[in-house]
Amino acid sequence: MEYAISTRELTRRFGDFTAVDSLTMDIIPGEICGFLGPNGAGKSTAIRMLCGILAPSSGMATVLGYDLLRETEKIKPKIAYMSQKFSLYDDLSVIQNLDFYAGIYSISARHRRKRMQEMLELAQLTGREKDLVANLSSGYKQRLALAAAIIADPELVFLDEPTSGVSPTSRRQFFEIIKTLAEKGTTVIVTTHFMDEAERCDRIAFINQGKLMALDAPDQLKQQFIAGCMVELTPPDPINYLDQLSSLPYVKETSLHGSQIHVLLAHEEYMSQLARDCGHTPEPIEPSLEDVFIHIARLRKEGGVS
Repeated sequence: MEYAISTRELTRRFGDFTAVDSLTMDIIPGEICGFLGPNGAGKSTAIRMLCGILAPSSGMATVLGYDLLRETEKIKPKIAYMSQKFSLYDDLSVIQNLDFYAGIYSISARHRRKRMQEMLELAQLTGREKDLVANLSSGYKQRLALAAAIIADPELVFLDEPTSGVSPTSRRQFFEIIKTLAEKGTTVIVTTHFMDEAERCDRIAFINQGKLMALDAPDQLKQQFIAGCMVELTPPDPINYLDQLSSLPYVKETSLHGSQIHVLLAHEEYMSQLARDCGHTPEPIEPSLEDVFIHIARLRKEGGVS
């Protein structure tokens, strides 16, 4: 099988700091793969290497079958890259922006009008062709930026924190567009720190401190790494309960989620014991991706994940 992206020990250093550390992964054509992790985890650096913007310090990779180090110029025409700072021209209309980017990508006059109309429909901007970009909401600007980035019909799309600063509703609409792209065979790599976005990806690459911690489908990650019974507690002062809960012999892990505490029990039979020990009734819950990330990070710190 020829992967859309295949990396082996891909590394990027900045002086003594290693931003991406021995990244080894395979991305399947036509999938949406989310790079998930905290700010500074190395997600954006990994994407910039795969786009040919940053040269790797060591390691190797292929992108769409081309060698990343030797054939970068063959890769670039087949990919699109959109960051949260993607440039739109506020003093131009929606259609003028699309026309400008169609010219940048050398789309012929014969195909340009048809392609721009397809992008308007994909971005749900039909009827707003003449609106100035300066007057658009952040959600509309975001969808227009994606349409402009992919107007040349790339095989592979990199989206680097594309939904920062927009509403949850706009983020959901944006991901519907991404799904449409993937259904047509486009491979999409998207960096995010939003767990709700990660849930919509086909597979998730958990990245922390430059290292790949896990790569799998959301449901598989939950089944693979969360062994035990996850419950939720809502005490009046949750922070003060963490140390008490962590000291209980049947508690494997605790984490704070707003006003709730998630507690991983060794087995569901300990729920009644937990209620007696802490004075609050636990509610069984399905583990979230945030629970998985916390769990994997702890295992790696303890040497349990290679």
